[in-house]
Amino acid sequence: MPKGGPIKNPNTLIIATIGEPETLDPAWAYDTASGEVICNMYDTLIFFDREKVDSFVPKIAEKVPSVENGLVKDNGLTIIFPIRQGIKTHGGGTITPEDVEYSFERAIIQSRSHGPIWMLMEPLLGVYDLSELGNLSDPVEAAKVGDMIDKAVEVEGNNVVFKLAKPFALTAFLQIWSQTWASVVDKEAAVASGAWPGNKDNWVEVFAKYHDPEVPELQEADCGSGPFKLEKWEHGKELSLIRFDDYWTGPAKLERVVLKYIDEWSTRKLMFLQGDVDLCYVPRQYSSEVEGAEGITCVKNLPTLAVDAVFFTFNVDPNSPYLGSGKLDGNGIPPDFFSDINLRKAFAYSFDFDTYIKEALLGEAKHIPGPIPEGLPFFNPNQETYKLDLAKAEQYFKAAWNGQVWEKGFKIQILYNSGNIPRKTAAEILKHNIESINPKFHVEVIEVDWPTYLRAFVRSQLPVFIIGWLADYPDPHNFVFPFMHSNGDYASAQGYSNPRVDELVENGIAEINPDKRKEIYYELQRLYFEDVPSFIIDQGLGRHWARDWVKGWYYNPIYPGAPLSTYFYDLWKGY
Repeated sequence: MPKGGPIKNPNTLIIATIGEPETLDPAWAYDTASGEVICNMYDTLIFFDREKVDSFVPKIAEKVPSVENGLVKDNGLTIIFPIRQGIKTHGGGTITPEDVEYSFERAIIQSRSHGPIWMLMEPLLGVYDLSELGNLSDPVEAAKVGDMIDKAVEVEGNNVVFKLAKPFALTAFLQIWSQTWASVVDKEAAVASGAWPGNKDNWVEVFAKYHDPEVPELQEADCGSGPFKLEKWEHGKELSLIRFDDYWTGPAKLERVVLKYIDEWSTRKLMFLQGDVDLCYVPRQYSSEVEGAEGITCVKNLPTLAVDAVFFTFNVDPNSPYLGSGKLDGNGIPPDFFSDINLRKAFAYSFDFDTYIKEALLGEAKHIPGPIPEGLPFFNPNQETYKLDLAKAEQYFKAAWNGQVWEKGFKIQILYNSGNIPRKTAAEILKHNIESINPKFHVEVIEVDWPTYLRAFVRSQLPVFIIGWLADYPDPHNFVFPFMHSNGDYASAQGYSNPRVDELVENGIAEINPDKRKEIYYELQRLYFEDVPSFIIDQGLGRHWARDWVKGWYYNPIYPGAPLSTYFYDLWKGY
C-alpha cells in the first residue's frame, strides 16, 4: 500500500480553506473565494490553455478569435465568437447565442460598484462606469446608454459579435473574456431567479431596478453549464458541488467537490494529517507542522501575479463602526484622517518589510516598490521604495495635521480577514512600531470574516485595510488601474483621485508603442511612491499542499483558486 494509506472518499475532493464566497453571481463576484466556485459551475466562451496565461482553448465558442481565422476584423474593433451548439445547462436547457448576448448585457446593466464589469465596459463602451455615459434616471439619456449596450453585443446567426468602442490589445481582451465575469448564464434560469428579464422598452426602469443593486440577483442560484452543479451552501461552514453528468465534453472524474471553510488552523491541520481533506490552506508560519508528514506533498516557490498591500481610505464613511470617536481627540480618528500625506508616509515608514517577509512568509516573497509585479512588462526594479525607518516615521507623524496628531494622539483600528495569518502579522507589525513612537498612539487589530470585510471595504468603512490583488489578466494596466485610477476597485473605495494619474493610466492601455508604454508605467510607479495611496508589502511565492493521492493538478497563476486548487474538472484521486 502507498505511504499515504488507503484513499479516503475516493470520488470526492475535499478542500479545507479560509473565507467563503461572497456570492455565486458571476457578474458580481470579484473575490477569489467566489471565483474558485463560479469557474467550475459556469463556462466561458474561451478558457486558458492549462498552465498558459496567454494561450486559449474554445469552450462555449467553437473557435478562439484571431485575425488569421477572420474572427477579428476592423482593426480589432469587431470580435466574433461562433457558438457551439447542443451545450446543455444545469437546468435542462441548451445554451444559445441569445444566452451569450444576454449574459454580457445583463452583466453590464448590473455593473455594481467595485465589481469586475469595468473590464467588459472598458473595451466595449470606452468607460469604466455607466454613469460616465449619461444620467441613467433621465429617459432620453438612459435610452441612449441602453442602445449602446444593445449594440455592443449582437447575435448574427450562430455568431455573437462584440463591437469595441476603442482599440484594445487582443490578448488582454481574450484574457478578460476567459474569466468568471464573462461566464455565460442560462437566461431562462437567471430570469427565474430574479435577474433582468431582457426587456429593452423602458431603460430608466431597467437601470433603476437592475443597475448596481444592493444584493446580487444570482446570489445562490445556479444558472450554469459548467462541469459541476451547486449541491448546497451552508454559510460559514461548507459549499459542495456535484458532478454535472451532461457536461458537453463528458462528466468530470470526481463525483463531488466539497469546500470546507475553517478559519482555525489547528482544525484544518488535524483533518489534513488524518487524510480527511485532500487540499489544505497552510499558513506559511505553520508549514513545519505538516511538512514531511506521510502522505502529504508540497510544491514550493510558485511564481505569483499577486501582491499584498496596506491601503488608506482618504474619506471613510462617517457611519463606519471603525472610527472610534470620529475625531482627532486621542479616542478615534476623523473620517479624512489619511487625506494628510504625512500620515500615509508615516505608516509606510513604520512597516518592517524584511521581518514580515521573513516571519510571515518564511522568506518566500519579494518586496517590490509598486503595484506592478516583477515578471510583468514595465516593472521598474530601480524605483525608490519605502523601508522601515522609525525616525522618518516620527518626523511625518509630527508634521501630520499641523502637529495635532503628535499632540493629541489617535486610536485606530486595522482589520484583517479571519484565518489570514500573514495579514494579521502585518497589522501587528504596524501596531508594535507605531505604538513605540508615541504613547498616545493606539492601534487595535481586529479580525472579521471575509464577507464582512468585503462589505466594509466596498462601503469605504475601513480606515486602514490589508488586502491582496491577483491579476485579472497579466498586463500592468490590471494593477495600476485598481490601485491608482480614481475609478479603480481599490482607489475608488479609498477616495484616492489624482487627475494626472488617471490620464497616465488611460494612456497606458491605449498606447501600442512599447517604449512609450514603458515611460508611462515608470512614471506611474514613481507617482505611486510619491502619493502613497497604499504601499506594497509583498509579491508572494505560492505553495501548493495536497495529499499525494490528488492527481491532475497543474498551476496557472491566473486561476482564482491557485495555487491551492485548479480547475476541478482536471482533478481526480488515485495512486
